[in-house]
Amino acid sequence: MSYPDPKYLDGSGEITAEFRPADTPANLVARSGSRTHYLATTASTGGEFGLYRMDMAPKAGGPKTHFHRSISESFFILEGTVRLYNGDSWIDGTAGDFLYVPQGGLHAFRNDSDALASMLLLFTPGAPREEYFEKVAEVASEGSPEEQAEFFIKHDTYWT
Repeated sequence: MSYPDPKYLDGSGEITAEFRPADTPANLVARSGSRTHYLATTASTGGEFGLYRMDMAPKAGGPKTHFHRSISESFFILEGTVRLYNGDSWIDGTAGDFLYVPQGGLHAFRNDSDALASMLLLFTPGAPREEYFEKVAEVASEGSPEEQAEFFIKHDTYWT
């Protein structure tokens, strides 16, 4: 493996860093009270990756087993206990634990505990996950089977 081809070719560098203070309000607050922070979106990284912080409310549950065809997904637990499914078994992930799921890897996650759980989600390459996060609950509960199928395929989510 080698480094990718350079994207920045000027020799002087430039001021382009983006800072997000820790107290920035969540971008999305779910009915459950869970909060999602859009730390680095596909738009802001030019499609290189997407990084999100999920603060899962107690007993928030989570998605059932699924896989992605075009994106990998990584989980880094910041706080609490997140149940992680690695395609074979459920693991209780706690602060500092990490799970990498390559394209095609079966996985799921949930907060079954009575406490808040917080984690970072990294998608590579970047994908427009914001619309997925914002509409998944509505589509899953109110969409027709055809609308659900179209939505999940659009967002590279395949249920098992």
